[in-house]
Amino acid sequence: MASLLFSRARTSPRAFSTRKLTWSAVLRADKIPHPPKNVDDSTSALDYKQTQRTRPPPLPAMDLPRSRTAEEAVTNILYNTPPPSLQPFKKHVLNCLVQNEPGVLSRVSGILAGRGFNIDSLVVCSTEIRDLSRMCIVLSGQDGVVEQVRRQLEDLVPVWAVLDYTDTRTITRELLLVKISILGPEYLEDQLLGGPTHSPSTHSDKFTPEEKLEREKVLAHNFELGVHPEAVEAELRECISTALTPSQVLRLKHQHLHSISTLANQFGGKIVDVSENSVIVELTAKTNRVEAFLGLVRPFGILEAARTGVMAMPRTPIPGAPGEDAVSDEGSAVDASLLPPG
Repeated sequence: MASLLFSRARTSPRAFSTRKLTWSAVLRADKIPHPPKNVDDSTSALDYKQTQRTRPPPLPAMDLPRSRTAEEAVTNILYNTPPPSLQPFKKHVLNCLVQNEPGVLSRVSGILAGRGFNIDSLVVCSTEIRDLSRMCIVLSGQDGVVEQVRRQLEDLVPVWAVLDYTDTRTITRELLLVKISILGPEYLEDQLLGGPTHSPSTHSDKFTPEEKLEREKVLAHNFELGVHPEAVEAELRECISTALTPSQVLRLKHQHLHSISTLANQFGGKIVDVSENSVIVELTAKTNRVEAFLGLVRPFGILEAARTGVMAMPRTPIPGAPGEDAVSDEGSAVDASLLPPG
């Protein structure tokens, strides 16, 4: 009995110290900062859709097709082809909220490609939520077919929601960066061949054997007609030479730069880079205004152009505002001072 008590007395301080160390380790572990918990995987979107699932509205009604001929009826019976729809094709804007993980874009584009849709523009960006990304897709199609595709996209596991902004009052913008020549359209081809600096290439006095043969033929022909050879030589050099004098270069640059700057200011754009022979203009506007600006600067000579695609965000209605339903972003009155010249 005494030995048992003695053994307990020997082991109890060690057990107490072990408990004390364990508790202190737990306290220290609680003080270690941990990053915020993120969404586990894309199945969270699936759980969300299961909790929020409601009965979807019926698909848009298709127009009745025209009366078919005997040949079309036999073809339909043989190959079981559905009758063609008479609904018009129009532009649709789809806004997708997806899980921020690899492979989502390929799955979304695969469904659209499988249904034969050509994506007019596609913008993918992160949102204010770390685990969510936003896709803005612009495509053309019939209402019923686009609605079927929208529901197929929503059934994907990493997709949280797909909204159709076609009939919604939205603000749409597109970013354009365009590099424009300030030498004029006559030297556009030479600038495109001049390399990254877009400097116009100059012709040297050395000619290829083919050019020498052509020159000799012209000289012989004019000699037979009685034309002086020096006059023919001067005419050939004037036709071949495309180099500009310094005064001509300064005059062209000043005139074209002033015209491009005026157009950019009228459309709300700005010049963000000026080089020796070209300028870069930045413009943020609706798609139709971007197209109009490109059409007006094309005569100057467009060296490069890059567009981001359409980004859309629904407008927030103002409660009690008069005529809220009658005001639209596309059909609102435009200030005449904001329109381009002409």
